[in-house]
Amino acid sequence: MYRSLDLARELIRLGADVRVVMSPEAARYIHPRLFEWATGNDVFVRFSGEVGHVALAELCDVYVIAPATANTIAKIAHGISDTSVTVLAQSFLGLGKPVVVVPAAHYSLLRSPPVSEALKKLEGVGVTVVPPHVEEGRAKYPPIEDIIVATEASTLRGRDLRGVRILVTAGPTREHMDRVRYLTNASSGKMGVAIAKEAYFRGAEVTLVHGPLSVEAPYYVRSVPVVSTREMLDAALAELSRGDYDAVVLAAAPVDFGFSHTFEGKVSSDVEELRATLVPTPKISLGVRSVFRGLLVGFAAEFAQGDLNELISRARDKLAKRGFDIIVANDISRTDIGFSSEYNEVVIVDSSGNVEVVSKSRKVEVARRILDYVARYVRERSPG
Repeated sequence: MYRSLDLARELIRLGADVRVVMSPEAARYIHPRLFEWATGNDVFVRFSGEVGHVALAELCDVYVIAPATANTIAKIAHGISDTSVTVLAQSFLGLGKPVVVVPAAHYSLLRSPPVSEALKKLEGVGVTVVPPHVEEGRAKYPPIEDIIVATEASTLRGRDLRGVRILVTAGPTREHMDRVRYLTNASSGKMGVAIAKEAYFRGAEVTLVHGPLSVEAPYYVRSVPVVSTREMLDAALAELSRGDYDAVVLAAAPVDFGFSHTFEGKVSSDVEELRATLVPTPKISLGVRSVFRGLLVGFAAEFAQGDLNELISRARDKLAKRGFDIIVANDISRTDIGFSSEYNEVVIVDSSGNVEVVSKSRKVEVARRILDYVARYVRERSPG
């Protein structure tokens, strides 16, 4: 429960005005004054007056229940309003405002049929549930970053990707010279992971094919780990052959060249001279486009040296050559964005000739803008 203090502080750092509601039971474990200190606002343990919860629900944009016990989940699902936390939930639901639930309890409780049904019922009425992070038989508090993504997605976009199937690639690949040494690049996978998270919390069914990441793959998204560029292409093609995907987002940075010969074991460091020949690896975008006719989003990391027009020109050229419907390009000559950074600045170019410049933003915000294109594409092609 103490991590909710960190959650409140992070939301404030991102610009939110945070109000805290606690049940009397929660107030026994953490004094409300701690949350008053963290947020600068009064904490509600009991509402004064008959409509205090209504006024607060009308004031706020989103309600995040973190942590949500099995008891609280079941009560909200069945309309029970006997604490400040549960009565406020009913007010938010009644007003049609977003609610985010973060379950935390013994996993056996969350798996019990009544509680499982309660969670399904809440999701059915539009509540965003952050899947429990299970460790040692307990559904623990998930990463705060994931709660933030769920909160922003629910508030700013809602479930506009519900029913949409998206395949995302992320991270670098590795081309081995021997069992120890390999050729790779500086990609961390943060951009692709951000896209996968944002898509999931907007209601999409997401599969993430990823190389060796510098960040954790989201535990609630189906993941397919790979190493080489060929493995990434094969995994993507296998997914497309099995599933009816609406969109593919190629956010990975696969290595473009590999060794013509892989040495057995480990090459001795005593060798005075070693010659190796590099050969092109398969182009994942071309392989995917050859079998996939849905929306294809590509990425281009270009050394444009700060020249925006040059970046746009290269993006347009690559969009045409690779058969992309949309391409996202960034300038890797800059050290404050892109690889390994928490931020990115990109241009988005589509096949209709539209160009959008997304100024330096958190990668999750860039992911949101990219997925807006996916949502628009799906809407335009939906029957009726």
